[in-house]
Amino acid sequence: MTYKVKSFVEKLAKIGINVTLQGNIPWVYLATVNGKVVTERFGGNHGFTVFMWVNDVVWTDRKVVFKKIRSML
Repeated sequence: MTYKVKSFVEKLAKIGINVTLQGNIPWVYLATVNGKVVTERFGGNHGFTVFMWVNDVVWTDRKVVFKKIRSML
């Protein structure tokens, strides 16, 4: 796990938001938010894409990702 991904998960956990991620290289998907399954798709064919793993981990669209996390709370 790279620093960006680990930092994302740990910082959310500090404020009480538990997320799980799934990987299908080069996509990293948001699987659950506080135990609720994310069923919407964004930026990929199989899930809600948070990061793309090309040469390094790159955010897809932070505003969209955090808007989705807020809507799942």
